[in-house]
Amino acid sequence: MQKPFDAAITRFFEEEAPDEVRRAIEDGSKKDILTPDYPYDRWMDKDDYEAALEALQIELVKCQTWIKETGAKVAVVFEGRDAAGKGGTIKRIRENLNPRIARIVALSKPSDREGAQWYFQRYVQHLPTAGELTLFDRSWYNRAVVEHVFGFCTPEQREVFFGQVQDFERMQVEAGTILVKLWLNVGRAEQLRRFLARENDPLKHWKLSSIDVKGLSRWDAYTAAIGETFDRSHSAVAPWTIVRSDDKRRARVNAIRAVLSRIPYDGRDASVLDVDAKVAGGPELWLNGA
Repeated sequence: MQKPFDAAITRFFEEEAPDEVRRAIEDGSKKDILTPDYPYDRWMDKDDYEAALEALQIELVKCQTWIKETGAKVAVVFEGRDAAGKGGTIKRIRENLNPRIARIVALSKPSDREGAQWYFQRYVQHLPTAGELTLFDRSWYNRAVVEHVFGFCTPEQREVFFGQVQDFERMQVEAGTILVKLWLNVGRAEQLRRFLARENDPLKHWKLSSIDVKGLSRWDAYTAAIGETFDRSHSAVAPWTIVRSDDKRRARVNAIRAVLSRIPYDGRDASVLDVDAKVAGGPELWLNGA
């Protein structure tokens, strides 16, 4: 089987990965947590996970009904490290919802025209209207992290972004949008393990990009950019929720709980919405998972 990018991920693992990262992957079984300070040693039990997910998906359907009937506008931003589980979490949120109400926005590289516009302009047209839930699979925060790490924007452009982003989000909220910002974070060994699995699975080759490969050696640059982003864009109006996603199961259920907890829909079952504060919380969790 031909591996994508000439097996660059395997070469990184064998030749460049820090020793402690390589050892963690080699010594860990599939369901072991590789990040030393993660609050659990192994994945969430499958039966517990499936029961929790089913209950939450019922709540999502209730939430969808409320959004449609009240004309609410809800935008959920999914950001995070590469391979942190954004797509898998979005899939579990969306799979039982009406796609005309719950929309996924995953924008590609901006065109020349879009690149010459006000940076936030191409996102504005995708913000939810009345009766819509919009799920952003990556967002305007590309400028804060990925574009910065790879030099796709200038320092001046990034400063303009930080000078405007809180106002941009405040205006959304003042216009009646419920804005939820999630950052899914994953440890370095677990990220590399997931990339290796994708490299070895032909059905997941499409998930890998040159940015993923090049980003493997830029972990520290990403860490610095992410930390600065939280410092400069976490606010009372539009706070960040950090989800530690080394365990995909716990990450998914707690991300969904975090979203539902921010939406005042009718008929909620509060007993299934308790967020595990060890897995999902404010930027203080970032310090543990960086």
